[in-house]
Parts: sequence; structure tokens; C-alpha cells
Amino acid sequence: MDRNTTKKVNRVALAYSGGLDTSVMVTWLKENYDCEVVAAVVDVGQREDFDAIREKALATGAIACRVVDLRDRFLTECAFPALKAGAVYEGRYLLGTSLARPVIAAAQVEVAREFECDAVAHGCTGKGNDQVRFELAYQALAPDLTVIAPWREWEITSREDAFAYAAERDIPVPGSPRKLYSIDRNLWHTSFEGGILENPTAATPDELRELTVDPAEAPDTPEDVTISFERGVPVALDGDALDPVALIQRLNATAGAHGVGRVDLVENRLVGMKSRGVYETPAGTVLLAALADLEALTLDRDTAGFKRGIADRYGELVYQGLWFSPLRAAFDAFLDEAHAMSTGDVTVRLFKGSAMPVARASRFSLYRENLATFEEDSVYDQADAGGFVRLWGLPSSLAARVRARAADDGRDWAATASVETVRGSSKPMQRPGRTVASGSG
Repeated sequence: MDRNTTKKVNRVALAYSGGLDTSVMVTWLKENYDCEVVAAVVDVGQREDFDAIREKALATGAIACRVVDLRDRFLTECAFPALKAGAVYEGRYLLGTSLARPVIAAAQVEVAREFECDAVAHGCTGKGNDQVRFELAYQALAPDLTVIAPWREWEITSREDAFAYAAERDIPVPGSPRKLYSIDRNLWHTSFEGGILENPTAATPDELRELTVDPAEAPDTPEDVTISFERGVPVALDGDALDPVALIQRLNATAGAHGVGRVDLVENRLVGMKSRGVYETPAGTVLLAALADLEALTLDRDTAGFKRGIADRYGELVYQGLWFSPLRAAFDAFLDEAHAMSTGDVTVRLFKGSAMPVARASRFSLYRENLATFEEDSVYDQADAGGFVRLWGLPSSLAARVRARAADDGRDWAATASVETVRGSSKPMQRPGRTVASGSG
């Protein structure tokens, strides 16, 4: 039991989606905590009927329901910084769910303050990563609020139980016990978990697809899209300046039609178990490839190498709920400076599930054709390369000479030892140039 029985809860702000879990939680919180419930709904691009969600929350007993549109904030404060970091968890997951949690939790805390709540609640299970993401955000933003996690307290142990609980109390819920998929949507991605996906040997059903087509069914003709960046942030698509939300929506549609951005993977959850998920991130996949290609023009070798070194760690921080950590903020400061010149255009070819950059340009490009050319040029004196190569290889050359000398010393010592043994000398063996002390002790 997680319940804090020593502190009375009068009013709780529930992170509410209108899905199965949070639908039953309004009633459960009232029954078990004898408290008022305020539903906090955050729009991060899940394409729901928010008027219907509000009505549902109020009909099931919430005293208020606040719907907050944070789509732009989700992209500019979470998704785009992760894009600049090149953050991909375990090399494949573009962190769509993980990135949305900080902005949702922050909005929930704001609602809790508005309605003078003394507690916050979430619908995350005790097996998942989201409980950590929400609660670390609460700790960073509102450590004074009591945290209620019904999945760690109630007697409901499965989605079937949740459906039964809802049926007993006439609570309208989406889905059915026969279709037990958990779906998370936002502007950055759609994810699917549960049901048949819990069997890693089973192929993903065709019905689990919202943003992408099957690459085999994608057009037989490739399509080129051009993304314009300013300081590492996407600002235009095919020459049209767009706000972040419109840009992602349009690129999702275009790339998804070519089957780009679909991943089926088994990942390592923070709590120690493995889980399987199917993710669709069409726009994010294209932007990640495009920005990496632009960086090849605009970042010097050492900065690019250091950025690659922090990409995995950044992804781990996001996945593990450490969005509000000092390290993540420090990484962002570096990334902002590193991308000061990452302004330009990249053309990406979409075809049958792939997104391949084919052209790139930047007024801050470090690439110079007159230096890189194999043809005759007047800038680079190839005779200079000989001295450079000798100096560059000086450490290796010196080390090789020392090793050779050591090997020669070893052979001299072995030869001396062999001669002394043949002569039957009783003198102790010693390496040339060294004296061995003698004595009765």
C-alpha cells in the first residue's frame, strides 16, 4: 500500500486522459480517499474529442475538468531539444511517450495549484516507466503535494479487472476486454503495447497502425521533402514557413504515407524488465536524419564527436524520467551553443519506409569544395601533407621504436642466459647492464 494514511487528502488533481485507467480512477479516488477530484487533461496532439472527455470526467464525478493545449510547448520545450541531442533510446526508440510526460506533469501541477489541491494522482502502473517520469516531475516541481498512484494500491490487477470495475459502476470506458491494447498518442508518435504484443514471437497485427502505411503498400515512386532548420530547430517544410505544430502534422502525413518511422522493438524498462512496443514516429524519423546530415556540414569534428558522445546519455535521462535533472539542462546549454550555426536546408528522399538525405546546404557550411576536390586546386599544397603525416604519426613512431628496443634487449638477455647455461656457470643470471648483488643472505 502506497497510501499516506496519516495525511487527509481533500482535493486531488488527476492526470486524466479518458482512457480505461483514468476513467475508473475518478470514482475510485472518491470512494477510497473521500476527496474531490479535478481532472487535468493536457493536449499534446493525441487528436481526441476534448469536449467529450470533459463531459465524461464531469459525468463520472470530477468537480472540474481543465483542458490545456500544450502542443506547441511539447514540441519546442521537449521534442525539439531531444532532436538536437540526437537522443534515441537503445538505438531505436525516439522517446515519444517519454518526452510528453514532463510537460503533462508540469501542467497537472499548475492545475493542482489553480484549484488548491493537496494531492496529485496518475494512472501509471507499478510495472511501467511512466510512474517514475510523473513522480520525479512532481518531486522537482511540487514536492509538497501528496502523490497517489492507484495502480500501486487498489485490488485491480489487470485490464480485465478494470473493465469489470467500470461495468459494476456504469462507468463508460473505451475498448473492450477482448482488445487489450494500450495506445499512447501525441504529435511526436503513436505507441502500442499490450495484448498480442506481449508475445514477442507474434507479428504486429495490421490494425495497429495510425500514422504509417505498410512500406510494402507505400508508393512505388519516391518523394523528396526539404526541411529548413534554424539553429538546429525545424522551421519550414518545402519552403513553407510553418509553426511547430503544423510542421510536424504535415510531415507526419507525408512521411507516414511512405511507411517511414515504424519500429517494432523489445526494450529494457527502467524498472528492470523487458517490454515490447510498436512505435510510429514518421516526422521525428525524417527530422533526425535531416539534422544529422546538416550537422555534418556545420559542426567541427570535435564538437560533432562530443555531441555523439552525449546522445545516448541524453536519451537515457529522458527515458528514465530525469528530464528536470541538472545534467539534462547542462546538455541543453551545450547543444544550443553547438547548433549556433546549424542553419540550412536538407532534402530527404522518402521511399518504402526509408528516409535518406540526398542534398544539403548551409551558409555556415564548413565544407569547401576547393579544399575537398581531387582535381587541381590553388589552395591546398599537397607537399605539406608529408610533414603533417610525420608529425601526426610521431607518437606511434616513438612507441614502435621503444617496443623494438625492448624486444632487442630481451633477445640479448636470452642469448646471454643460454651461453652461461651451456658453460655450466654457477653465476646468477642477469640482464646486460645490470649488477646482481651477491651475499650469503
